[in-house]
Amino acid sequence: MNSIFKKSCVVFTATLIMVSCKKFDEVNVNPTAANDQQVQVEYFINNSIVEAQMNPDVAERSFVLYWKPAGRQAADVDGGAISVASYDDGWSGAYYNQVSGWLNSANTAIQIGNAQITAGTSKTYTNNLIQVARIWRAYLMSEMSDNFGPIPVKGFEGLNPDFSDVKTVYYYLLDELKDASAKLDLAIVNPSELAKQDPAYGYKYASWRKYANSMRLRLAMRLSEVDAAKAKTEFEAAAATNDFITLQADNFQVQEVDGWNALTGVMTRTWDTQPLSATLNNLFVGLGGIQTSAQLGSSFQASIKPANWLGQYYPAQFALKTNDPQAGYWFNGLPFTIDPRAYVLFSIPGDLTNTNYPKQNSGYDTITKRLLKDASGATVKEVDATNTWNAKTDGNWGAKDPMNQLVNYGGTMPRINNQFRNSTQKRLFFGPWETYFLLAEGAERGWASPVAAQTAYETGIAKSFEYWGIALGSYLSSTDYNRVGTSVSWTHTTEPTARVMNFEDGITGAAGSKTVAYPTNTLYKNGTVKNDHLTKIITQKFIAQTPWLPLETWNDHRRLGLPFFENPAIEIPITTLPALTDGTYMTSSVKFLPQRLKYPSSLLNANSTGYGQAVSALGGGDAILTPLWWAQK
Repeated sequence: MNSIFKKSCVVFTATLIMVSCKKFDEVNVNPTAANDQQVQVEYFINNSIVEAQMNPDVAERSFVLYWKPAGRQAADVDGGAISVASYDDGWSGAYYNQVSGWLNSANTAIQIGNAQITAGTSKTYTNNLIQVARIWRAYLMSEMSDNFGPIPVKGFEGLNPDFSDVKTVYYYLLDELKDASAKLDLAIVNPSELAKQDPAYGYKYASWRKYANSMRLRLAMRLSEVDAAKAKTEFEAAAATNDFITLQADNFQVQEVDGWNALTGVMTRTWDTQPLSATLNNLFVGLGGIQTSAQLGSSFQASIKPANWLGQYYPAQFALKTNDPQAGYWFNGLPFTIDPRAYVLFSIPGDLTNTNYPKQNSGYDTITKRLLKDASGATVKEVDATNTWNAKTDGNWGAKDPMNQLVNYGGTMPRINNQFRNSTQKRLFFGPWETYFLLAEGAERGWASPVAAQTAYETGIAKSFEYWGIALGSYLSSTDYNRVGTSVSWTHTTEPTARVMNFEDGITGAAGSKTVAYPTNTLYKNGTVKNDHLTKIITQKFIAQTPWLPLETWNDHRRLGLPFFENPAIEIPITTLPALTDGTYMTSSVKFLPQRLKYPSSLLNANSTGYGQAVSALGGGDAILTPLWWAQK
């Protein structure tokens, strides 16, 4: 048995932390003395799943500072990291090491299980544990590949592995999920104590099979724009099982635990404001036709603005060089209508009596009044952000940045609510809405699906509302457009036209009006469409995936260019985005948005051959702006 542990710890990746291998050797100094409690397959699966929840150090750097801004579920609090194609080698290295370790544990579980079967020492359920480990490993490999690109496919064979291109990785993962799910024996009865070693499903094999089939839908759809025939074949094979995550009880999720460990909530660091992104705000406002007056209590009613209100215009203090439809405006109140999930996910600035208000102990909790200044540094106005609803456009605000305390202070923006900050939730990896939105997209493409496109779309929305405990009401029939020109109703595909909006000069108070066009998303159908079925599906999927699945919202945008992502502001040029200029910022391009994470320098330093293979398989330079194989180019 000792040789299995040692083989599994041969460098899966050059930067893999080797502490676990030292522990394996300590346990197995005398292989004949190792008892069942020391070499149980389920222990390694449990370790892999638990550790993949991310300790606070890794979670902050990867989930909060990389994935959430890249997936536009939060504004980039650093003002210049992943959202402008910059990065931190230490952050990347920490995540790379960790995901390699999670994979090492899953690989070890598979190897031990197979060895026990060969030796005749396995349990009745050992084969099922091997299949569970394979399914989980497939997820981990997809996560790693979706961040970096090429990864080793054969790392579990115990050799210093070659890196495979992303196409090979995805073909392998789809085969693994199909084979592993088919080999699960649902008739196996587990001993009662086994369940505690699986924090996701308690070794309910029917649930693991549903997860595997839903993952097959996800990974098949990832290939839609680059390998449509393969995507269709794999999607239809998974859809034909009609056995996937469709209920809240089927969710792949893991309970958070307070403290500083792998189970600590991924969004719990008190200094991370995690404010509402401009992208998500533009999707929320106006969508669904549900009035704020019906969602909030009496203390908010006076702050609600008319439907045609644009806000207060501050051209001297707010960035203008961006295609964000709210560029230059401060919304000095609450929207007339807004998707009801917005107020569940994010706080209203100054809502101090709300028990779900973020408690960061940083002044953000109580201070909402901030200053606007002129170019000389003199104060021109103090603005109270209480009961307002805004989101900062990422990018480089140049000289306007020090003039505008409103957008540079956490307490003035809606922030992710307290329930996500106190380690009381279950971190979610796959929910039923995603299954339905995938089925809706497949059906919309004309692929065989057990559910019609409209039914799947509307069921996906209903499942998201159910998850948050929100009444659906008339939401599905709404023909109101959000700020980017998309409505909810499946049958309403009329394209939006420019509308007349009222505003006031932020300094003088002078009233004005202007005709405002909806932004043009040239990444999707050359900007000619804003309200077709696929845009609706991805818009709803984006909102439903918030805040647990920012990597998936990033993946969908890299794949489709949907939903609309506003460009970073360029009041002065951004050196890491050379193609984004004064002449291009009103268009959309993959050259303006992060496409992947760079490999950490530790990989090059420790395994230059492997690094060279990875970059060669990438098909472009080891750069943030190099698109992955399945992404738009």
